[in-house]
Amino acid sequence: MPPPRTRGPALRQQLAELRGPDVPAKALDARALAALAANPGCRRRAILDGAGVNKATLASALGSPSAFGQSQFALTRGNAFEAKVKADGGAELLRLVHEKLDRYAEPPTDARVPDLSAIGPEGRTARTALALREATEAYGAWTLLDHPMLALDVAGSPAFLEPDAVVVHPDGGWTVVEIKSFPMLDGSADPAKVGAAARQAAVYVLALEEVAARITVADVPDPEVGHQILLVCPKDFSNLPTASAVDVRKQRAVTSRQLARLTRIEDIADALPEGTCFDPARPAEELTAAVESVPATYAPECLSACELAFHCRDRSRAAGAVTSLGRSVRAELGALTTVPDVLAAARGEAGDPADPAVAALRRAAALRAEALGAAACR
Repeated sequence: MPPPRTRGPALRQQLAELRGPDVPAKALDARALAALAANPGCRRRAILDGAGVNKATLASALGSPSAFGQSQFALTRGNAFEAKVKADGGAELLRLVHEKLDRYAEPPTDARVPDLSAIGPEGRTARTALALREATEAYGAWTLLDHPMLALDVAGSPAFLEPDAVVVHPDGGWTVVEIKSFPMLDGSADPAKVGAAARQAAVYVLALEEVAARITVADVPDPEVGHQILLVCPKDFSNLPTASAVDVRKQRAVTSRQLARLTRIEDIADALPEGTCFDPARPAEELTAAVESVPATYAPECLSACELAFHCRDRSRAAGAVTSLGRSVRAELGALTTVPDVLAAARGEAGDPADPAVAALRRAAALRAEALGAAACR
């Protein structure tokens, strides 16, 4: 079984220099990867995440601290709930998987919980792949993998991901389990939070599919990765776990397509000016110049997904970029990329009258003038 592709020594050294020689790398998790896939045109986020730059620390050094991220209270509550769900060898978790996804299989008694410890992320990834193969070969048995390590190639650079759990069913199928601390009230949860969890789980499904394509299991051509994941949340206002099956086929397809659109990390790194470094300890002027040397694609959605959003929003507004108004507005305006260009086209001072966007703007400006004129005559 070949190991997942890793960075070459030259690229690893180049990314370390971009991060700063004494700055530890920040791991790219599934939450960040899902956000990156949602905005594949942003080269700034791609290179910063690929180099392992801590964007929250970088944003503070730039003078635009981020309010993005989970509170310590939410993290503590989430960890406590996850520990409760996985207590007693994951008995309750496996019961929920059996009830929601595989009720016709034998009940999960005496499930296997293999040890996945190893040295480094590469070692843990290899140990996880071995455990998945062994669990799939153990036909008829339930297996719970607690915090397995998966690798996913992102723009030519491996991202190591750690789902809450993966369950191997008696028939050899694999299911991703996401454990969240937000409540499920009367059998349903906040749609926005469920959507975010589904996008995160879709990243794990993609990574599992890569593992399934690499391993060889006796009498099993390709282990099946379930397109339904199990979302486990507290029931109502209690701390008791309940669960729901969530279909992530749409999120998986979108994430796969968006990741394929990402420019390769080495291509972005090679285009940077010599000596570029994102070390937060550098002077503010140098740091700002380094960040601005990488093109960004800001949109209002970045405010809930990226630590550098405030900095990029200020720069986008200063440049008059229409992307600060939203992706839908940007798409409607075609070749008009700045607010001054839009206003000039609306006033008839610039733009091709045959352009549908220019024609629509001039029509809107005429209607506005007509409305204001009628109001003034009253």
